[in-house]
Amino acid sequence: MITLNHRPFITAAALLAVFAARPNAALAQMPAQAQALQQICRGDYTRLCSGVQPGGGRILTCLQSHLGELTSACQKALTKAPGANALPK
Repeated sequence: MITLNHRPFITAAALLAVFAARPNAALAQMPAQAQALQQICRGDYTRLCSGVQPGGGRILTCLQSHLGELTSACQKALTKAPGANALPK
């Protein structure tokens, strides 16, 4: 059984939830790393997960479920993001 440290996982989920938030308001309050992650993965999110209801880590779960389909830049950004230890290897 895999043990997850939920705090980093929740942090990463919160960072990815900004895709559903109003961009200007969200970007003004986001740390630089979260802004970079959003920018890098925006196309993957739109292509693969735009129909996912935000919240509860659903966007992160969606991106994880499509890990092999993500652009290499998005994969790399996700593995370096807070909560990366929660991503499947």
